[in-house]
Amino acid sequence: MTQKQRILDYLKSGNVLTRLNSWDALGCIETPARISELRLEGHKIKTEMVPVKNRFGETVRVAHWSIEE
Repeated sequence: MTQKQRILDYLKSGNVLTRLNSWDALGCIETPARISELRLEGHKIKTEMVPVKNRFGETVRVAHWSIEE
């Protein structure tokens, strides 16, 4: 199974994907690139930028990807 297919299946199962969890959940490091490729193929993937704290206690924003309903 390709990374793109794993990502698509994961999102279609109702999960939210981020760069932070994509390695552990799917073994994918270049998730933004795979998301872009899936969009080019016509998949409706929503991006929501959400704030999280990094290990230094700073607030940063990360993309949360999900399938558009």
